[in-house]
Amino acid sequence: MKKKLSLFIYSLAGGGAERVVSILLNELKIRYDITLVLMRDKVDYDLPKDTRIYLLEDSNPMESGFKKLLKLPILGLKYKKICKDNNIDISITFMNRPSYVAIFSKLFGNSVYNIISERTTPSMIYRENNLLSRISKNLIKKLYPKADLIIANAEGNRIDLIDNFKIDKNMIVTIQNLFDLKKIELLSNKIVPRIEFNKFTFISVGRLDSGKNHRLMIKAFARLEDSRSQLIILGEGDQRSYLEKQVKDLGLEKRVFLLGFDNNPYKYFSKSDIFLFSSRYEGFPNVLVEALACGLPVISTDCKSGPREIWTPRLDIGLQLKEGLEFGEYGILTPIDNEEEFLKAMNILYKGKKIRDRYKKRAKIRAKDFDKEVLIGHFIEKIERNL
Repeated sequence: MKKKLSLFIYSLAGGGAERVVSILLNELKIRYDITLVLMRDKVDYDLPKDTRIYLLEDSNPMESGFKKLLKLPILGLKYKKICKDNNIDISITFMNRPSYVAIFSKLFGNSVYNIISERTTPSMIYRENNLLSRISKNLIKKLYPKADLIIANAEGNRIDLIDNFKIDKNMIVTIQNLFDLKKIELLSNKIVPRIEFNKFTFISVGRLDSGKNHRLMIKAFARLEDSRSQLIILGEGDQRSYLEKQVKDLGLEKRVFLLGFDNNPYKYFSKSDIFLFSSRYEGFPNVLVEALACGLPVISTDCKSGPREIWTPRLDIGLQLKEGLEFGEYGILTPIDNEEEFLKAMNILYKGKKIRDRYKKRAKIRAKDFDKEVLIGHFIEKIERNL
């Protein structure tokens, strides 16, 4: 008889963790009887037709942090009931708030094997000295150690939990995100109806928020030595109106295009020339592997957790670039928040066909290390190691 597994995430709106959950639903259904639990009724990814979905609540994204905190015990009791009613054996939670809820359910007697999947670098997400950050950091310190296992999706995340939250290193394992490379290749061949690719094309994908720092990317693009190029940015977020104004103020309306969210970014990747990533912090940035899978040369900031272990896997991932550029095996790293160095990297790849071609040849080779066929067995082994 199949073990019963709950995958619990805030929603399946467009995002990296959400895409991973959509892949896991397809890969794990052969071995497990799966229940998907959401906190918001939004699904942007294709799911298996027989997916059993429970809505813990229909959360309001604009709800106050104080109200969210007060509701954690109530939601913990509701999640305990869902697990009991469905005879769940293993619970895997993604994102912070569902993880808090799952641990509260355990405090209330939920006997499932409770796994937290950490997707971010918490010390960076909650780096501001405000009440919300202090509460969130304390919740992680108090609740995470009560899980049965913590999966970090990057080595940088694992180190962050150990060093900054004093969590026992023996209860944390690193399993990097897995990707459906065959599906990516298939989707990359689709037609893009909204834009022409008759110019040299830079592309980026990510939430339009301050953490992704598209502002820096656009400013650097505006200063590119040759203006015969375009920049496509896919994603939605609270910075959209600000970025639209920036594009207008810089006179880039005919060269920079904010196209919103598209659950098939690969059709854009395959027709572009260089992928740009200017984030200030990450967990494991899926888009970098997806860009590699489409054969794109990539420029990325050396933000904590993610890019360095993708680009330079044999070097110390504890390093962080403070100045200059680093030419990794699979892409160029720049310091975070450094417009000058980011622009320099853009000019080098824009002008240098030989270096672009060299990175193109390596890109798909590296992407294969993250294929679901390679990592799914490792994932199953880790989640069942203490059952």
